Amino acid sequence: MTWQPHITVATIVEDNGRFLLVEEFKAGRHVFNQPAGHLEANETLLEAALRETLEETAWDVELTGIVGIYLYTAPSNGVTYQRICFAARPLRHHPERALDTDIVRATWLTRDELLADPERWRSELVPQCIDDYLAGPLHSLSLIRN
Repeated sequence: MTWQPHITVATIVEDNGRFLLVEEFKAGRHVFNQPAGHLEANETLLEAALRETLEETAWDVELTGIVGIYLYTAPSNGVTYQRICFAARPLRHHPERALDTDIVRATWLTRDELLADPERWRSELVPQCIDDYLAGPLHSLSLIRN
């Protein structure tokens, strides 16, 4: 078997101390995650982050920086993910837009509201990315080379 990491993107969208999260139904339970997903063929990392955020939350956002690059092996399936986490600011909501089928809803939570219920995190990366965003620094988008 050939080991191959999965390339994913995630987006931290903050508005006045609240963070845009998605509620998903995974492994028989409702969990919170950043808008996130896999890089698709012929797509840049920046395009993937914008697309996933729109598809999962119905929000157009402007990417403002890179929070970090994470390597995570999921204990549930042993798959290794490389996550590139971006920061963004909200621009426009499209409430009429249907969300991806595996998304229950998009919601805004404070860090404290998220931390109060660790059983609802999709993974430990959810609060870690928020904490890294808050601690800074944000890295320039020019770090990404296409």
